[in-house]
Amino acid sequence: MTGQTHKSALVFAKGRKHHLFKSLLGLLLVGGVVNVSSAQDRTLTLDEAIKLGLDNSKTLKYSQSKIDQAVSKYNQAKDLALPTGSVSYMYSRAQIPANTLNLGPSSFSLPKSANANLGIASIAEPIFAGGKFKYAKESTDLLVQVARLDVDNDKDQITYGIISAYYNLYKVLQNKKVVEQNIATVDQQIKQAQRFFDQGIVTKNDVLRFQLQRSDIELNGIELESNRKIINYNLDVLLGLPESTQIQVDQVNTTDHPVLPLTSYLDSAYTNRQELKQIDLRTRVAETNIKNTRADRLPTLAATVGAYYVDISLNPFPTRGNYITPITAGLALSWNFGSLWNNKNKVSEARIERDQTVINKGIITDNLKNEVNQDYQNYLSALSRVTLLQTSITQATENNRLQESRYKSSIASATDRADAQTLLYQAQINLELAKADAGLAYYNLLKSTGKINK
Repeated sequence: MTGQTHKSALVFAKGRKHHLFKSLLGLLLVGGVVNVSSAQDRTLTLDEAIKLGLDNSKTLKYSQSKIDQAVSKYNQAKDLALPTGSVSYMYSRAQIPANTLNLGPSSFSLPKSANANLGIASIAEPIFAGGKFKYAKESTDLLVQVARLDVDNDKDQITYGIISAYYNLYKVLQNKKVVEQNIATVDQQIKQAQRFFDQGIVTKNDVLRFQLQRSDIELNGIELESNRKIINYNLDVLLGLPESTQIQVDQVNTTDHPVLPLTSYLDSAYTNRQELKQIDLRTRVAETNIKNTRADRLPTLAATVGAYYVDISLNPFPTRGNYITPITAGLALSWNFGSLWNNKNKVSEARIERDQTVINKGIITDNLKNEVNQDYQNYLSALSRVTLLQTSITQATENNRLQESRYKSSIASATDRADAQTLLYQAQINLELAKADAGLAYYNLLKSTGKINK
């Protein structure tokens, strides 16, 4: 083999390696460590993975605690309308050093000391408070609904995260299958080239080219296996599985979903997106706050019942003739009329907050429309890419067949034969990636329309 021929082989190998590396830059790379001991295989469907992930999600458990907190505040608001009661007891002793009073012709003396026991028990039931109790209950009830929507939104985000990780693992596993298939094919080419070399039909350089092609494919296989271990480990953590579990994915649907008009997806988003439901609830909360602030201007009325125990003896327990027990019942009316001018700015602030929620709904709606449209166009583009790559597979397969036939007939060079095989290998990888990307794009579109869990 001449120096120029050897140099050409090395340039060929370098070009093939760069070409194949470039095709794999779109793979997801995330951090992690893999425990390879006591590994066990587990095949999961996408639905099973989603259920496992949701059941083990710490984020959802935290969100559920937010609901419990909101319900507790709602119950506290209901408690405000219940009667209030209090009991108090006081004992006092008075020492009177100067206990004689002279009032002209008459005088009288007080005792040197005196004792007093005073007990009070009272109950007050609000009758009218300007609707503040009612508005407090309405406001906290709406906030409970907002908290529940937070859970639904978190659930959508977690579901999409599981789907994304599942599809990325699927992409890696599919590409590993392509690598194994192409290594087997190249091994056959190497055997054939070696046989031709032994017969003197081709040069040693021709054999070397196929061997270099196999090395490039093996190198890609090593990268894929590393990525598989990383993604597998993180998916184990996400699903709450033992970290040594080797996940095998079931076949996923990639391109067989129907494509509806854009307006259909927009209408679905208007109906199902949690953000729009939440902003509507927050607008109602703001309107309730306006009413509650206005209620501060109104008087309050309560029914009261009180019982008193007054005893002037040292002994706190009742002794006949030493105590009295007055009982009172009545209505208590109070009005802080200063709120008529003190609360006007609070009402203005409450109105501004309500107006901000209305404006924010417009912003959320615009962003939602842009998001749905972008995801819709990305899905259409992904489907078009799959169709185009399916055509390229057909072309690359035919080209590979022709070059193989020409090579066997000594019409084509080993370089032409290797190039044809590389193009087919590249097309197969690209098609598998495109199919998985199309499936993931569909679920991304579902998420943007609020129907990923419906």
